[in-house]
Amino acid sequence: MMRKILKSEEAVEKIPDNSVVAISGFNLLVAPEYLILKLYERYKQTGHPKGLFLEVNPIPTAPGRVLDKIATELYNDPDQEFLSGILVTYPGWSPTLQKMIQENRIEGYTWSIGTASWFFREVARGLPGVLTRVGLGTFLDPREDGGYLNELAKERKRCKIEVINIQGKEYLLYQAPKPTVALIRGTTADELGNITTEKEGSFTEILNLAQASKAEPNKGIVIAQVERIARYPSLHPQDIKVPGPLVDYVVVAPPEFHMQSANIHYDPRVSGEVIPPITSNSTLKPMLNTQKVIARRVLLEMINLVKKLGRPILVNLGIGIPTGVAEIAMEEGLQEYVLTTVESGPFGGIALKGPDFGASIGPFAIISQPDQFANYEGGVIDAASLGFMEVDEKGNVNPSLLPGRLPGPGGFPVISYGSPRMFFAGHFTAGKKKLEIRNGKLNIVKDGEIEKFVKNVYKIVYNAALGLEKGQEVIYITERAVFRLTEKGLVLEEYAPGIDVDKDILDKMQFRPKISRKLDEMDERLFKRGSMALKEEIEAI
Repeated sequence: MMRKILKSEEAVEKIPDNSVVAISGFNLLVAPEYLILKLYERYKQTGHPKGLFLEVNPIPTAPGRVLDKIATELYNDPDQEFLSGILVTYPGWSPTLQKMIQENRIEGYTWSIGTASWFFREVARGLPGVLTRVGLGTFLDPREDGGYLNELAKERKRCKIEVINIQGKEYLLYQAPKPTVALIRGTTADELGNITTEKEGSFTEILNLAQASKAEPNKGIVIAQVERIARYPSLHPQDIKVPGPLVDYVVVAPPEFHMQSANIHYDPRVSGEVIPPITSNSTLKPMLNTQKVIARRVLLEMINLVKKLGRPILVNLGIGIPTGVAEIAMEEGLQEYVLTTVESGPFGGIALKGPDFGASIGPFAIISQPDQFANYEGGVIDAASLGFMEVDEKGNVNPSLLPGRLPGPGGFPVISYGSPRMFFAGHFTAGKKKLEIRNGKLNIVKDGEIEKFVKNVYKIVYNAALGLEKGQEVIYITERAVFRLTEKGLVLEEYAPGIDVDKDILDKMQFRPKISRKLDEMDERLFKRGSMALKEEIEAI
């Protein structure tokens, strides 16, 4: 049993050339940073292993760290043979990796996080890939871009998406090579190789990565990075996330290469070992800006849903402005009514931002990433709020894709497809702007020069027609206007106090929306400091 515990150099020597390597890591959460760096170090010393194809979900890095650091070295080596291609759901944290893909240096493919999570489960079951309706009518559809990020990928088609018709209904089949190596991470391993994750902020799909690598027809290699070793059988069976028989080798990493997230070495509140006290509305932040107005307006929709359903609701909040909804819910003392989730697995708490996204401070539960995405795709959650970059006259949404930019779709396609209610949130225009809130009104000192409500989005990532077919409720919330999706397109329902509807809204759209007969000002409480007294509203009923 002790031979499972190896030095890093011994472990990475086991990885052959041309391997398909699946690597855990939601940014730096459960990312085996030490193993990745040692693997690349061996390549630099010996030229092996080479020709590796990586499958990462979303990406095990932060800016300037791990994969981004390696990509920078590879980019400056025109003869690099280390990396042949990558399936990545969010390359946004590695600008250099994006450049390698854009310049056709390696094959580049992208799917949604949820689809990639389920892929490892399905391959482990011996199935050809993931069958889903997520991606239909979007840039992932093979009749559009098909998940190919460059010409090299289109030529080689190592990963592909096909349209499948079942009983007259279209589905997409996502296929990729079965991994032959899995690099995963946990907190503790015993001498048998059992892996626990008690100090991690998430455990994503580490079990499924191991299963996919071990499944027939080829029995692959699984290497786990951990912080410490325990005697067998001292670990509690229910704490074990990956059983020892699925793990070939274990490597103990130095603390500096076993960060909890990009900027947190270790915080027991992130792993749920310590539950922080509930923040009450006595700690209201005096700050009031347009981001907060938008997030407040999203919260109003959610509280109206709480009142309608007569129970707490389960939601997902995306990065950017929607993340602020959870903070405002805590300011208002509503955290027991609006229960948040994060794609990587946490329930509750306050989701962290930037490269720390994926972790939460004080979650009350953490489940696997595929199970979390089942909550999204299957409509188990009650609502979701995601950001937007472009919205077109049909209601289609592009959250992040632009020419020459490859941030990837992240979890957006699955969440926006599956959630029964979608509250898209963002500023009305983009670019340099100065917006002020004075005396309960919105004042536009200088507006952004980039229109976000356009005739046609650059790439469709949310398909509004499919949403209407499913019966979704869809609302687009900005600091100055609120629109609703209908069969006739977008309908303007609300405008901010102090705003001229023609000059500040309609004249800055590339299409003419319908105007609601009940067009009204947005709730005045959104533009005032202090509590909105939403808790009192709920308690009153």
